[in-house]
Amino acid sequence: MGNSTHLTHFILSAYFDTGHLKYLYFMIVLLLYVLMLVSSFLLIVVICVNRSLHEPMYLFLCSLFVNELYGSTGIFPSLLIHILTDIHTVSTSHCFLQIYCIYSYVIVEFLTLSVMSYDRYFAICHPLQYNTHMTRNRIAVMVIIPWFYGFLYVSVLISVTSSLHLCGNIINRVYCVNYSVVNLACSDTIAVNIYGLIITFITVSFPTFLVLYTYMRILKVCFSGSKQTRHKAVSTCTPHLASLINFSSGCCFEIISSRFNMNHVPNILRVFLSLYFPICQPLFNPLMYGLNISNIRMCCRKLLFAQM
Repeated sequence: MGNSTHLTHFILSAYFDTGHLKYLYFMIVLLLYVLMLVSSFLLIVVICVNRSLHEPMYLFLCSLFVNELYGSTGIFPSLLIHILTDIHTVSTSHCFLQIYCIYSYVIVEFLTLSVMSYDRYFAICHPLQYNTHMTRNRIAVMVIIPWFYGFLYVSVLISVTSSLHLCGNIINRVYCVNYSVVNLACSDTIAVNIYGLIITFITVSFPTFLVLYTYMRILKVCFSGSKQTRHKAVSTCTPHLASLINFSSGCCFEIISSRFNMNHVPNILRVFLSLYFPICQPLFNPLMYGLNISNIRMCCRKLLFAQM
């Protein structure tokens, strides 16, 4: 078969016949999607309109919520359409666009969470130097780098994958994944695999080291510091750590479901595992930060009461 651009469509074979239950599944997924949009958009507005929240931690949170809107929108409109239809095909261009959105979302999310751990480390371990260290230019760079790196990395990945010669067009997923497309190749995929391994190692190892280092230092300060320091660390680090663990778990589920034979696993469970990180993370973060950080909670109340 010729170049992958000669294909007109891919078939998403992970969908299965649910009969009339498809309308129930459609309503559940639609409700979740609307909830994601409303909650993330509300917190973005709250952070943008309240000058008291124009601090580094909240600006990083705003970037996180924007990314989650972007990532969920890359999956859910297509998912809703496929739930209702009987023919589960996606055009080649749309498939690669979906891969672009999903992979860049994952990278930006992980790198932004890593940047937030550095911010918390400096706020807790070096509070006197925090305001002079976290300048506007530095904050802007720390916000932009995850987005720039994510878009650059995925652009190269898509470019390499789209040049492969494919021997089929059936993807055993409910959305397009680069690994599944590469597995369809009948040409040599060594270059793609080497590029993927090297960049994935760099993307994962450095942020992971940064998170581990910063939290080790934060724990050290908490054990030796005052009660006020411990309270500050717990109130601001707990939502971040919970978000990081939740997102990492979702990515692990995705890797397991795509790399290993899951034929013995019930279909509904396979679909849930593959959708865990794009569903749970955008729902989890607004809830976790909105309820646990008092400044955001109070500003949300003021905004909602102002509209009444």
